[in-house]
Amino acid sequence: MSDTDDAEYAFDTLAVRAGQVRTGEQEQSEPIFLSSSFTFSSAAQAAARFAGDEPGNIYSRFSNPTVRTFQDRLAVMEGGECCVATASGMSAILATCMGLLNAGDHIVSSNGVFGTTVNLFSKILSRFGLETSFVPLTDYAAWEQAIRPETRMLYLETPSNPLTEVADMERMAALARAHDCLLVVDNCFCTPALQKPLEQGADIVIHSATKYLDGQGRCIGGAVVGDHQRVGEEVFAFLRTAGPTMSAFNAWVFLKGLETLTLRMRAHSENAMALADWLQHQPSVRQVNYPGLQSHPQHALASRQQTAYGGIISFEVDGGRAEAWRLIDAVRLISITANLGDLKTTITHPASTTHGRLSEQERRDYGIGENLIRLSVGIEDVADLQADLGPALARL
Repeated sequence: MSDTDDAEYAFDTLAVRAGQVRTGEQEQSEPIFLSSSFTFSSAAQAAARFAGDEPGNIYSRFSNPTVRTFQDRLAVMEGGECCVATASGMSAILATCMGLLNAGDHIVSSNGVFGTTVNLFSKILSRFGLETSFVPLTDYAAWEQAIRPETRMLYLETPSNPLTEVADMERMAALARAHDCLLVVDNCFCTPALQKPLEQGADIVIHSATKYLDGQGRCIGGAVVGDHQRVGEEVFAFLRTAGPTMSAFNAWVFLKGLETLTLRMRAHSENAMALADWLQHQPSVRQVNYPGLQSHPQHALASRQQTAYGGIISFEVDGGRAEAWRLIDAVRLISITANLGDLKTTITHPASTTHGRLSEQERRDYGIGENLIRLSVGIEDVADLQADLGPALARL
């Protein structure tokens, strides 16, 4: 499919076919180009490619046909002009900051982001003159108060990890425009199958392709989606030089994941909704966080800007760390792992894993208690998931 064809097709068709350019072999499935470099017909062509005067492949650190197919497909699915694929979700965030910001610039980030993202902003980028202020995701007055003359980026995840708070992206986009800032949204939990931040006014979308874009826990990768100037030139320039590159094999795996994205996200959402409703009726469960529940503080907002509510649930049990660990250790079907977005349901204790490197005070400020458990709900039969969790909850 060419770029001119894309507007003619629906989302699910694009997820299967966008970006594919068949070779002379007329393959049905996209090929994997496992080549570190590419040849030129002449010295003049090599010079033209290196100078950027002629399009074409040079070196797989920054130009590989399989990676390009993944980039083109995800860009179309997100409604962006351009995508840069990276080696991991964290390298996507790093490439965005290093490509678009300068020493002395300031970031305002929601505090409800992945723990490693907090560490990247506060402990690594700070060493290079980039300062970050953290504010509650849904406290819009706090966002405005934190913005300074040198603020260049507003960064958030929606829904958040692990409390599933939901940000009003249109409101955040208006705030960013009023202060000449970029709005960067991590769309890992929903994917473009459930929400499109660029349509809500975001400038940049970040993905950990490791999660739902793959969907089966096979490969590590990330992506940055946006316009030709910021992403296609500035973020790409960092990737070309610094090399946090997605491998061709991983790109091929992610392409296969994109083909079933809508089907999987619908199944994840249906199972999570059923499990969240069941959890809130269990006597040893104190609180359930899931945007699909009427009790969720941003349920109406999530219903407006998402087409479904995703596969992530967090919940608090009576007690503290000992009780949370006891429940986790009692499950037999559900996998104990900190990864998410898998077809298999996973369970983790955020305070000691994904957010374990934060200080106790930071976790307290972010609402991540010792009794909090996160579920990434897979596509197993939900009755089996309930049967696995039920006896574990009863032991509390």
